[in-house]
Amino acid sequence: MSHANARLNVHGRRLLVTRVIEDGRPASHVAKELGVSRQCAHRWVKRFRLEGDAGLVDRSSRPHSCPRRTSREVEQRVLQLRQTERRGQDWLGPELGLAPRTVSAILWRHRVPLLRECDPLTGEVIRASKSTALRYEHPYPGSLAHMDVKKIGKIPDGGGWKAHGRQMGSTAAKKKARIGFDYVHSLVDDHSRLAYSEIFPDEKGPTCAAFLLRAAAYFETFGITHIERVMTDNHFSYKRSNDVAAAMSALGAKHVFIRPHCPWQNGKVERYNRTIQIEWAYRQVFLTNTARSAALAPWLEFYNTGRRHSALGGQPPISRLS
Repeated sequence: MSHANARLNVHGRRLLVTRVIEDGRPASHVAKELGVSRQCAHRWVKRFRLEGDAGLVDRSSRPHSCPRRTSREVEQRVLQLRQTERRGQDWLGPELGLAPRTVSAILWRHRVPLLRECDPLTGEVIRASKSTALRYEHPYPGSLAHMDVKKIGKIPDGGGWKAHGRQMGSTAAKKKARIGFDYVHSLVDDHSRLAYSEIFPDEKGPTCAAFLLRAAAYFETFGITHIERVMTDNHFSYKRSNDVAAAMSALGAKHVFIRPHCPWQNGKVERYNRTIQIEWAYRQVFLTNTARSAALAPWLEFYNTGRRHSALGGQPPISRLS
């Protein structure tokens, strides 16, 4: 694994050394061929002569010394005071005569949990941290698909409060009216971000299973012939449904569950849920629930084939499938 800005990897460096030392060619000529400077070529040749193949491997960029780094004694004082007082850097810094940013760096360096994750009385960690906050992406379409349900309120005939204002719910009769909810089931491919959604009146196991099979058929029309894994949360309609388990078996897919109370692990479909709210459900005023439901399919077609996606370099999901 080379450095991010390195022009040559280990193989390229070995090729440079071979052409200069064994073939006896000028370093400047070889450097021009490989797209590096003469100084760079001479540096790798020198390292090879001194260390052999080990000299061609990347070295750590960490400095040998850091004279201005906070001493170990001061760091221990910061850690001890944080443990006993359970206060943040804005309080610890003035108490110890340090800048708050210095205290923050010390706490981060020693992996001290954030105060919001700890019990204010005991200091013990009681909340789950975002252990999967690092971005990841599976290498090819169908390797992993994210599945979830988003519940949105139905629109009464004639339009709701978005069309007529908050006074729509002012009367007692309107406040007691049971409008109900639509359940938007969605499946998102991890690699390509290809998405498929349908609206159902519930989120029960048979409904989720039937949706999964139709979503897999939709993915197949775009070339994703096999879904290897499907990730969901721990809702009972996913975890305890025999219908969902049968659908997974029919697709030959492994059912993967996120950790409880960690929705960010299923973040791609969670972010998609936010997108469909902003760009479809609440983008314009609908006067009937039927009109909003009918607008989902055209928007979904645009999302997959025309909408720019920031995670795909400004290209739509279909760009990774064609």
